[in-house]
Amino acid sequence: MQPGKQLSTSIDAAVPTAARMYDHYLGGKDNYAADRAACEELDKVVPSTRALALNNRRFLQRVVKTLTQEFGIRQFLDHGSGLPTQDNVHQVAQRVDPTAHVVYVDNDPMVLVHGRALLEQDERTTVIHADMRETEAIFTHEDTRRLIDFSQPVAVLFNSVFHCIPDSDTDGPQAVVRRVTERLAPGSFLVMCQLVSEDPKVREFVTDFMDKATQGHWGRVRQEKDVASFFEGTDILDPGLVEVSTWRPDTEVAPRQLTQEWIEFGGVARLS
Repeated sequence: MQPGKQLSTSIDAAVPTAARMYDHYLGGKDNYAADRAACEELDKVVPSTRALALNNRRFLQRVVKTLTQEFGIRQFLDHGSGLPTQDNVHQVAQRVDPTAHVVYVDNDPMVLVHGRALLEQDERTTVIHADMRETEAIFTHEDTRRLIDFSQPVAVLFNSVFHCIPDSDTDGPQAVVRRVTERLAPGSFLVMCQLVSEDPKVREFVTDFMDKATQGHWGRVRQEKDVASFFEGTDILDPGLVEVSTWRPDTEVAPRQLTQEWIEFGGVARLS
């Protein structure tokens, strides 16, 4: 993304967005007919997408609970947070410690409107309007500086978002991760996952479909090896990089991803 590029603050109901499509899959109401129609078309080729979205949300909740309870993390920076839904990051973290601070980042103006309305009375949580690739703007934003002390460990979340940005030497996932990790204190954590498929036909279809549906606001469906490259140089927590429904499940009967045409793949890493 070009530095200083102005993000749109208008909401176009005719053009689907990843955030609103995700909201629809989670059973939310903050979406439009165009988003629901795009989901219906997507389901014809990758019918497990709704289950995948639900399992991804549960993964995020387990991760936040684990980092707060077991590792004492009290600061979260959530890139591409999406529309508010039940059990958001701040709610999970603040059940463990009410003083936990959370900054949500998203470039969808609808997220900004709904997020700020929801968080109006929460002084420890905020949402800022920015592209996840704008590391400098995010880290120096007045609300980020008010809530996050980067001299202390922070959990930085890139949960199911890297497929929304294309490969680039300056703005691709690896470049973004590099810029972020350079600013984090030892003991910080990275949470990263994205949609992947080992089937080239699925990767091609979904990448092309979502790129056209969102009018260019998409990257690509990658492979597991690509996601692994995002974690280079980090200490990956057990159980490693996995299909996310298998990451530290709450119970033996927790929902699992049942089909494999594409999956959500990733994990959690600690910075030394």
